[in-house]
Amino acid sequence: MAAATQKPIDLHTWGTPNGWKIPIMLEECGLPYRVVPVNIGKGDQLAPDFLAISPNNKIPAIVDPDGPGGQPITVFESGAILQYLGRKTGCLYPADERARVAVDEWLFWQVGGFGPMLGQMHHFRIHAEEKIPYAIERFSTESHRLYGVLDRRLADRDYIADTYSIADIAILTWAKHHEKQGIDLATLPNVRRWLDTVLARPAVKRGLAAI
Repeated sequence: MAAATQKPIDLHTWGTPNGWKIPIMLEECGLPYRVVPVNIGKGDQLAPDFLAISPNNKIPAIVDPDGPGGQPITVFESGAILQYLGRKTGCLYPADERARVAVDEWLFWQVGGFGPMLGQMHHFRIHAEEKIPYAIERFSTESHRLYGVLDRRLADRDYIADTYSIADIAILTWAKHHEKQGIDLATLPNVRRWLDTVLARPAVKRGLAAI
């Protein structure tokens, strides 16, 4: 747990799958933090003040007043923030190299594939003014494939990398929206069991409610 006197981390975020990852991690690690809402519907992510800490104009981003050497540090990109907080605290990010490689593999699987593909599928199925069959089919097919990969991974283990880690946090915030993505968990029993387990964690509930 963090010391009671530690200054809170400023968390610039919004209620999206990527945006929920960091409050969950902060809750799991017991770190004090303050949510700074970035309303992406109103274009807050384009403001110069936010650009100064997130050069890609994307949430989330953090400002940690107690960074390396006791100096403030800004970190953007959800995967990088999860790794940073894991190294900072030793929480949910193993020190053993073999175990850490397994966590990193699945963290990168999420940020490089699972999240982007589901995001595109969600966009073309629900938000796009023009329903383009080719785009819907393309991203739906790949999203179903990725869910299949996840289900097979969870067939013989409780968590993505054997023990609960930042990889689970990264993936769960996307998988919790499976219904909107057109994914039926009845065909993915291992994903369903895992998702029910992680969503029941008190810190996960607090993190999801923080935004």
